[in-house]
Amino acid sequence: MSHGEHYFTASPASPAQLRTIDVRLAGREVRITTAPGVFSGDHLDHATRLLLDVVPPPPATGDLLDLGCGWGPVALTLAHAAPEARVWAVDVNERALDLTRRNAAADGAANVTAVVPDDVPEDVRFAAIWSNPPIRIGKPAVHEMLRRWLPRLAPDGVAHLVVSKNLGADSLARWIEKDLGLPTERITSVGGFRVLRVTRSGAR
Repeated sequence: MSHGEHYFTASPASPAQLRTIDVRLAGREVRITTAPGVFSGDHLDHATRLLLDVVPPPPATGDLLDLGCGWGPVALTLAHAAPEARVWAVDVNERALDLTRRNAAADGAANVTAVVPDDVPEDVRFAAIWSNPPIRIGKPAVHEMLRRWLPRLAPDGVAHLVVSKNLGADSLARWIEKDLGLPTERITSVGGFRVLRVTRSGAR
């Protein structure tokens, strides 16, 4: 599969394409259903693992966003950490959304809603946004995505993004501050990946 293939909409996987893997999420071993045609379809990638390991627990209530959900590791972690919150798992890939719905149902995460971007009501504001953004779709597309979602943080909301240093984590942080007016800081750097923290405090 080419670098960008999994970012394009794919139909839900056929039964023959489904596979199961065991993944540790939120301190638990979880059996996941996944398939080819989604990001990191056969394992939990290092960047997402770093995000899940270093970001503090999300708020207990409110709307939480997993931006670019793939097969759902971030959404499931948010749902387990904050069972009273509403978790939005957003992706443009219908196969990813189908897998996230399957995995949320199997894990008893009834508070997960997996939808395409346009299905999130415009008035929803997020107490937390967690994302391993698809940097390889190109800078203009990534900027467009973040311009759409980061300003939808609640006044006291916090976003965490994990981005490869070699794929422009530092320049992305500067762009968020300059173009979106949102304070951004690097909270950790491990194995070539940065975790960025974005807030609305002091935003224009």
